[in-house]
Amino acid sequence: MTQYPQHHLALLAGGQTDGESRRYDLKEIFARMGVRRGTPDQLLDTLPFLGTDTTAGSETELQAAVRGQREDVDLPRAIEQSNYFANIVRRSRAGETPRRLITELEEFLAADREKVWENSWVRFPRRRLSPFADAVLRHDLLADKRRPEEGPRSDVSRFVLGSPAGEEMLRVPVSYLIKLALADAVGDEPSMSETVITTGRRLMEHYLSDNTSPETFSFHVVPLDPAAGLGRALARETAKRFLLTQLLTLYANSKFGLDESGQEALVCFAPHPPVRQKELNALISDSFYRELFMSPCLSGWDQGEKKHRYMHLCHQVLSRSQLHAVAKLREAGIIVNNLVVLPGVSNTSLANNGTHVSLGSRRLSALLGDPASGFGAAEEKVVGDLAIKAFEHFLPLFVGTWNAAPYRLAFADFHPEKALGFLPHQLDYTHLRMLWRRWRKKASLAVCGHSLTPFGPEWLDRPLSRMFGLKGDFVPDFRLIDYPVALLSTCSSPAFDGRLGNQERLKGDLADLGIFDSQMSLYLPCRQRQHAAIGFSGFEGRHYSLFPDLETDLGGAVSLQVLVTALAFKFMAQGSLTHRQIPDDPVSESERRQIFFGSAIGLPTFFVRRDTRNLFLRRILKRTRHVRASRRYPGYLRVLNHEYRRALLAVLLDDGADLVEALGLAETLRDLSQRLETPDRHAASDKLTRGILEELGARDPLRVPAREFNLAAEKYYRETLRQRQFAEGLALLAEDLRSLERQSREDEVCRRALRKLLPERSAADFLEEIRVDLLAGRAPQTALRTLIGLVVLSVDRDAAHAARTLAAPREGLEHGTPVHRAG
Repeated sequence: MTQYPQHHLALLAGGQTDGESRRYDLKEIFARMGVRRGTPDQLLDTLPFLGTDTTAGSETELQAAVRGQREDVDLPRAIEQSNYFANIVRRSRAGETPRRLITELEEFLAADREKVWENSWVRFPRRRLSPFADAVLRHDLLADKRRPEEGPRSDVSRFVLGSPAGEEMLRVPVSYLIKLALADAVGDEPSMSETVITTGRRLMEHYLSDNTSPETFSFHVVPLDPAAGLGRALARETAKRFLLTQLLTLYANSKFGLDESGQEALVCFAPHPPVRQKELNALISDSFYRELFMSPCLSGWDQGEKKHRYMHLCHQVLSRSQLHAVAKLREAGIIVNNLVVLPGVSNTSLANNGTHVSLGSRRLSALLGDPASGFGAAEEKVVGDLAIKAFEHFLPLFVGTWNAAPYRLAFADFHPEKALGFLPHQLDYTHLRMLWRRWRKKASLAVCGHSLTPFGPEWLDRPLSRMFGLKGDFVPDFRLIDYPVALLSTCSSPAFDGRLGNQERLKGDLADLGIFDSQMSLYLPCRQRQHAAIGFSGFEGRHYSLFPDLETDLGGAVSLQVLVTALAFKFMAQGSLTHRQIPDDPVSESERRQIFFGSAIGLPTFFVRRDTRNLFLRRILKRTRHVRASRRYPGYLRVLNHEYRRALLAVLLDDGADLVEALGLAETLRDLSQRLETPDRHAASDKLTRGILEELGARDPLRVPAREFNLAAEKYYRETLRQRQFAEGLALLAEDLRSLERQSREDEVCRRALRKLLPERSAADFLEEIRVDLLAGRAPQTALRTLIGLVVLSVDRDAAHAARTLAAPREGLEHGTPVHRAG
C-alpha cells in the first residue's frame, strides 16, 4: 500500500493540517459558497450547475481536405518540389538508400483513387482577396501582432509565392482559408449592415490555426436553461458554427478561384488521422512530416511563429513518448522478448479530432470574483479536483452512446507496441496487462487455444491471418486509444489531490521520465477551468470524439455532463463525497480509468480489487449486478461493463432524482437507457458504423478488410455525414430566420440588417430557394455571400440575447461574462 505523509493524508480526507484546516474543510467551503442544506429545496436553489447557473462553450476540431488531381493540389506538389524528395531521389540513384524508399513515396502520390488529399494546403492568386481580407492577411503575417513595428514573420515566403506568370500567389492551410473567406465576405462588403460587418470581424478570431486541423470555438457564451432543453442550446450554437464553416468553404472555393484551378476545399467532422496520412508518415522523416502538416498558426495567436514552434514541440514530445511506451510494455511483461515493431519517430496522434465542451458556473465565477466571499483559488481547487475524480467514474456512460470513433484494426496491427498506443502512460501495469489479455480474447487472436500476435514482417503476417481466419478487431472509439487522453499521476505528484499547483508538479515528474514536457498542457479527459487563469470557473470535457447528430447527440451529451457535474457537487455538499473516498495514488486512478478505456475498446469486462480503497467506486459496484470473484485474478472482482453502466444510470436516477427533475432531464436519461439497452438501434457507435457499412454495401465490419473499412469511414464522414450535418444546420437556420423576421418588426437594428441583405425578399424564402444548390455545392457566389451575412446576423442576435441573460443577476450575485474557449 502506498504510504503518504500526514499532510497528504489530511488532504485526502477533505481536511488539512493545523493552520489550514478551515481552507480544506468541505463543510466550511460549501458554507462559503452559500450552499444551504436545511431543506432539499434550499440545496437545489443554492448548488452550482443547477437551474440557469450553467454556461457553456465548445471547441470543435475539424478535418480538412482538398480534392483534386495530383498536379493541381498543394500537398503532392509540396512533396515533389521539396528538398526532401530531391535528396531521397539523389541518394537512391547513388545507391546510398534503398530504391524502395522513393518507389513507395511515388506510389503514395499516384495511388489516391478518390483524389482527396487530407490536410493539404491550397494555392490561389492574392489578387482574389478583397482589400479588407488582404489587410487581415498582412496583419496575420506580422511577427508580433501587438508590436507591428517588428515587421513580418521570418517564414512569410512559405505563404506568399511567385508564379511563372509573375503573379503573387498565396499558399495557406484550409484552417486559415476559412478566416480569409469570412474577412472577404463580410469585412467591408457594401451590402452588409454595420452590425453584420462588426460581428463578422469579431467571429474571425473564433477560427483558429492551431493544430493540424481547423479549430473553431463558440461564437458566444451559451447560457444553459432547463426550459430550453439544457444542452441543446450549445448543440444549436455548434451546428450554426459548422454551417457557417461550410458556407465559408464553398465561398472560398468560388471567390478565390480554387475550383477553377482544380482544387476543392472540404471541411468535415472526422475523429481519426487519415489512413493515407498515417501511411505517408511511415515513409518520411518526422521533420518533413511537421513541415507538411503542422499548422503555421496564422490565426488566433499574437506570436504565430512562437505558437508554431510549440506545436513542433508537442509533436516531438508525443513521438518520443510513444517510443518510451515500448520500454514500459516490456517492464509490464507484455513484451517478453526483443521481437518488436518499433513505432516510427513521427507520431500522427495530433491529427486526431474531437470536441471539447466547457461548462461554467455563474455562481462560482461570481464568488471567485469577489475577494470578500472567502471562496478563493484554493477552495476552487479542492472542490474542482474532487468533482473531476467523481466525474471520471461516469465517463463510460458517454463512450459509444452519444459519440464514437469506429475503427478497424487488422491482425497485423495487433503488435502491443502499436495497438496499445499511449495506454502504457495512462494505466498501471496490472490494469494494462488485464486490458491487453481481454482485448486479445475479444479479437479472437488465438489458434488452437494459444494466443497469437503478429510477428512483424507483412509477408508472414498476411498469410497467417488468412490461414487461421484472424480478422483483427473492431473498436467503438479508437480515438481514445490512439491519443494521450489521461496521463497517469506519479506517486509523489497526484493530479487531483486538491492542492494548488499539483498538475504543474506532475508535469515536471512526467518530463523527468521522458513522457511529457512541462511547457505543454496536461492531457486529461476532464479538466478544471480555473477562474484566475481563464476568467470563469468550471470544467472542460475533452473525451468527446464524433457526434452523428449535433442537436440530439451533442445536446444529450452536454446535458449529461451538466447532470453528473451537479451530482458531484450535491454529494460534496451532503458530505457523502470526500477526497478520502477517492484516493490519489496511481493505482486507484488507473483502476477507475481502465473502465473508460475498456469501454472505448468494447471490452465486456473489467476487474477491481475486492479491497479497493476507492470507496466511491465501491458504492457504485454495490448497485452493479452479476459481480463475482474472478477465477483468473485472485483477490479481484469480475465486473461486466454493461452492468456497471446500468449501475451508473441507476445512481443518476436514484441519488440524482431531484437534479434530474430540476434540470428537466427525464427524457435525456430515457434516451440514454435506450442507447445502453439497444445500442444497435440507438447508440452513436452503431449509427456511425451502419452509415460506414452502407458505403461499403456490407453488414459486418469484421468481414471488411481493415484498411478498406477505415477509408470508407473517412469517405462517409467527408460526404454523407458532412451533408447531413450541413442540412441540419440549414434547418436550424431556417427556424432562426423566421424568428428574425418576426423580431425585426420591433428591432430596428435587425430590420436594417435584413433590408441591406435582402431589400425585397423574405430571408426564410431565400434560404428555401437555394437549399438544393447549397447542398449540391453549386450555389452562386452572391447567394453565398448573402447567406453568410444572414448567418452572421443570426449569431449577432443570439449573442445579444445571451449577453442579456448573463447580465441578469442570479441569487443576488453579479456575474461577469466568461469566455468559453478550450485550451
